[in-house]
Amino acid sequence: MAGEQLNVLKALDQAKTQWYHFTAVVIAGMGFFTDAYDLFCISLVTRLLGRIYYTEPGSNEPGHLPANVAAAVNGVALCGTLAGQLFFGWLGDKLGRKSVYGFTLILMVLCSIASGLSFGHEAKGVIGTLCFFRFWLGFGVGGDYPLSATIMSEYANKKTRGTFIAAVFAMQGFGILFGTIVTIVVSSAFRNAFPAPPFYVDAATSIGPEADYVWRIIVMFGTIPAALTYYWRMKMPETARYTALITRNTKQATADMSRVLNKEITEEEEKVQIQVASGDTWGLFSRQFMSRHGLHLLATTSTWFLLDVAFYSQNLFQKDIFTKVGWIPPARTMSALEELYRIARAQALIALCGTVPGYWFTVAFIDIIGRFWIQLMGFAMMTIFMLAIAVPYDYLVKPGHHTGFVVLYGLTFFFANFGPNSTTFIVPAEIFPARLRSTCHGVSAAAGKAGAIIGAFGFLYASQDQKKPDKGYSPGIGMRNALFVLAGTNFLGLLFSLLVPESKGRSLEEISKENVCDDGTEV
Repeated sequence: MAGEQLNVLKALDQAKTQWYHFTAVVIAGMGFFTDAYDLFCISLVTRLLGRIYYTEPGSNEPGHLPANVAAAVNGVALCGTLAGQLFFGWLGDKLGRKSVYGFTLILMVLCSIASGLSFGHEAKGVIGTLCFFRFWLGFGVGGDYPLSATIMSEYANKKTRGTFIAAVFAMQGFGILFGTIVTIVVSSAFRNAFPAPPFYVDAATSIGPEADYVWRIIVMFGTIPAALTYYWRMKMPETARYTALITRNTKQATADMSRVLNKEITEEEEKVQIQVASGDTWGLFSRQFMSRHGLHLLATTSTWFLLDVAFYSQNLFQKDIFTKVGWIPPARTMSALEELYRIARAQALIALCGTVPGYWFTVAFIDIIGRFWIQLMGFAMMTIFMLAIAVPYDYLVKPGHHTGFVVLYGLTFFFANFGPNSTTFIVPAEIFPARLRSTCHGVSAAAGKAGAIIGAFGFLYASQDQKKPDKGYSPGIGMRNALFVLAGTNFLGLLFSLLVPESKGRSLEEISKENVCDDGTEV
């Protein structure tokens, strides 16, 4: 409860869009650029890892990661991310947003490099150390979610707050695209320098010792843009809302924002005293919290969970879907680097045509249409397009009909990003009180990653053919039935989205009710 809004917070809410807004977007956004690169680049190189470390001498087919190894490689970073979201979300409210912001970046950079330097040349040593470092890489990535969202929401003005938070998250699209571009460039360079025959011609030569360097370069490359922003992260002052509303140092908050906004801000002593005297003390999951924000937390956790079940299922296993529709030829007809190149090229097309535009449509329309309607529309369109793929699936995967499949598949990504993948990140950074904002965002994001883990592990097994599963897997429900399940998941997300409040154009204190008593009266 805060009474009338402090002048320093009012100045932030009413500030015109200026240079520091864009600086904050770039600083926070480059973290997300790296997050996306690190989380999704692994899906590009898993086939290559299978060839290098699991090809059996004399086999007629290239090696692939065993079921349990594939699940671990794809899912371990998500487990780390979930833990990091909970831990750093809580820490951001206890120690301050800025205090732990630099540490998450250092952790990401170091663990990304260490992942690429995974020990040895034998499967057990390489995969074991890769999974170890990718867990801690995910832990750092997890911290970036609540901290970046909270920092951007607390810096932005109320008129364009959604646009700026969405712009931070939209850098994820560029991170995914950059991962495919790096893979295309690196694989092309090595293919030209070390030509290799298809697997069926010469199995050993088709892989080549240089392939071991390729995946390591790809895994490590994403650290460069993030490392360049470390200095600027450390230069950012603590957010005024944390300093004024949590540490109760209104004088420091006023001084910090006077420098940031380049204007004189003065605070009335009476407002400051009321602010200090009226501070809430109830905590997360208390009766007061559940009364005010219980439904809000249910809305943000459930919708993010359901979204990520579908989103990560589609993203991490694009390569398997592309193989089934004929975009990628049979593995034995290609060399290892040729296959890597073709996987990256296919994923780049989806990113360029569906993923990236969807993010930036959200940036353009979030403060016009509003969070609620964009999320509702996104889930509805994802359900429709997933059904449009699943119903005629057997027809769409036949030669000559692949274009229709790819268009529909790209549209599901477009409306995921011009929809719930963006809004589930934005809303939790706006609707909770300042002293629980980072924690609640972390809890919401962790629910999403729980969905991602289910998507990553579950889809891998569920999509297996009912009669002819891949080697090492049990029969599943088949790709077509798995797509029906994802359509149902999206529809559930639409229903739970009805609980999401609209936060467009309102101050954070008004949305979170920090200026009202439990009976609805102002302090």
